[in-house]
Amino acid sequence: MAAHRLPRGTSHDSRTASRAEPAGEPLFPLIAVLAGFGSALAYAITAVTEQLSTKRVKRRRALSPELLLDLIKQPLWLAGVVANVVSLALQVVALRFGPLALVEPILVCDMIFAGLISAALRKRADPVTGAGVLACAAGVAGFLVIARPSAGRDTMGFVEALPLLAGFAALLVGCLALARWNQTARPLALALACGAAYAVTDFSIKLATGQFSGGLSDLFTHWPIYAVAVVGPIGFVLNQSAFQAGTLPPVLAIITVTDTIGAIGLGWLFLNEKLSSGPAEIAGEAASLLVMTVGIVVLAHRSPQAAARRDQAPQPAGPADGEPGAQ
Repeated sequence: MAAHRLPRGTSHDSRTASRAEPAGEPLFPLIAVLAGFGSALAYAITAVTEQLSTKRVKRRRALSPELLLDLIKQPLWLAGVVANVVSLALQVVALRFGPLALVEPILVCDMIFAGLISAALRKRADPVTGAGVLACAAGVAGFLVIARPSAGRDTMGFVEALPLLAGFAALLVGCLALARWNQTARPLALALACGAAYAVTDFSIKLATGQFSGGLSDLFTHWPIYAVAVVGPIGFVLNQSAFQAGTLPPVLAIITVTDTIGAIGLGWLFLNEKLSSGPAEIAGEAASLLVMTVGIVVLAHRSPQAAARRDQAPQPAGPADGEPGAQ
């Protein structure tokens, strides 16, 4: 990471720089962990407040501009927007000070926090949510304990990045082609492409944060910030398209799992981030990620986003004033 590096102009690699600053090294993962949990909590608040806000306004058709105008008048929705900005800022801080393999699993905790907050607001226990929380938490904790991820390098030239960018472009084209020609697979293909786009975006943010020490001039003379500006919006559009195309829980689960595991893989493959590599450790890491995935699938079915989609679904004719949003 950039904070570990020697002053500019030296020829030593990041390992040498890390040894040169042993006093600060333990602090950086701690900052990354705290910022990662803070980002996850802030995003969970965003998801819950968005779901509650949509229940307090009139139902509109999908992607209706009038819905946005209604929501802007809701202080709770505006608070969710602020929480979303805080979440993004803390994610950038976490990626600045920690490897992708450390930060990305922690960010999955947004689903845990959202499930717990939703259950607390309902004032009743939900065994399914509880099982999802336990599985997701156990998977994340198990992976981090077994893998013991450590930082690799924080720079990557554009020529080195070409295989990554070409691979993402090929995956994107393939998923879009599948989505066009196979309506059954359309939502899953779009979700897979969205998760991959988010993984590449997180990877690019990680690299962009390594340019912060050089100021804005240094940041804008390297490719990662432009990758964020291009691939990030692509991921957003794919996200909305995937949600429109299919049932939300499986789409949300695929996006989350692909984003998390994809970013971990990119950090290991391209940035030389270190994970425990013994046969037993690899088996434990794979098992932990599998348990985490099961938890994500369960929590996706109980997520605030899924609840909001159910609330906005067309209802049979009948009394509509009894909606919970009347509170």
